[in-house]
Amino acid sequence: MIGERTSEDIKIRLGSAAPLPKEMTMEVKGRDLVAGLPKTITITSQEIREAMADPLRTIVDAVRTTLERCPPELAADLVDRGIVLAGGGALLKGLDRLLREETGLPVHIAEDPLSAVAEGTGKALQELSLLKRVTNKDR
Repeated sequence: MIGERTSEDIKIRLGSAAPLPKEMTMEVKGRDLVAGLPKTITITSQEIREAMADPLRTIVDAVRTTLERCPPELAADLVDRGIVLAGGGALLKGLDRLLREETGLPVHIAEDPLSAVAEGTGKALQELSLLKRVTNKDR
């Protein structure tokens, strides 16, 4: 058993959505759930990738579903300009490559993915009337 902070550190250091050029290892300290005692183990980036496979498949499936439902004009823009990843998930090594392989579209990472979502929300709120029109279009 490990804590949330250790888990996040493992994800940042070893996590990847696609195989790495050089697989990495990391020593992790936690508590053995069987014996109940502190223990140190060595984990690999491949093990972490396997542990993340189901959530990554969910992300890929959601992107595919969204692309299937998007209007033709937007689809044309996506073919030309590609997908831009924003938020903390964009920092996962190889996520752009995985999505590129799965969708056949160009995939880019936002210049500052951690603040891109907040900045985009702020810009959307500055254009509240446009946001209301866009979100109510299909209703």
